[in-house]
Amino acid sequence: MIIGLTGGIGSGKSTVAQMFEELGAEILDADKIGHQLILPHTPVWEKIVSSFGKDILQKDLYINRKKLGNLVFNDYRLLKKLNEIMHPQIIKIIEEKIRKEKSKKCQNDLDKSILIIEAALIYETKLEKLMDKIIVVSIQEEEQIKRLRERNALSREDILKRIRAQFPLEEKIKKADYIVDNNHSLDCTRKQVKRIWAELIQKR
Repeated sequence: MIIGLTGGIGSGKSTVAQMFEELGAEILDADKIGHQLILPHTPVWEKIVSSFGKDILQKDLYINRKKLGNLVFNDYRLLKKLNEIMHPQIIKIIEEKIRKEKSKKCQNDLDKSILIIEAALIYETKLEKLMDKIIVVSIQEEEQIKRLRERNALSREDILKRIRAQFPLEEKIKKADYIVDNNHSLDCTRKQVKRIWAELIQKR
């Protein structure tokens, strides 16, 4: 069973994914894939440096993601360029993982694993067509801003630019099969995750 887990930036997707993992799900994190793709001297790293210049590099040649983020979220054309470099490669890896899972299921009908793809841009990249179900992590915008300021030390203006660059959370919620309301305590979130997990287990 292939489940998409998405939501807005700073909504708590990783926390929710960890809760599902503790219950037995296998997690594939699109952010982690992206971080691996941009390691120094990889093909994607080469394309990004060629497109954005060496000023985005740290002394150790790693890409300064904060500096790159400030660039692209202040210019839609640059964000589009970065997405055109990154997204096809991330999607390729996700699709390959899904193919392997589907193949395992064909080879062994008793295989009943649940793979959760954690990705902010499931709808933006049309990945939802590969999913059996979609879970959206919901959060109020002010809480989202508060958490991002604490986590990333960004200004309100910079945070809003990042939020606006994504598919509106309200639209994601409308398309969701399940919603996790992450505005309250961790215990409250965990209860919702357990309820959804129980339903997924029954349906797989």
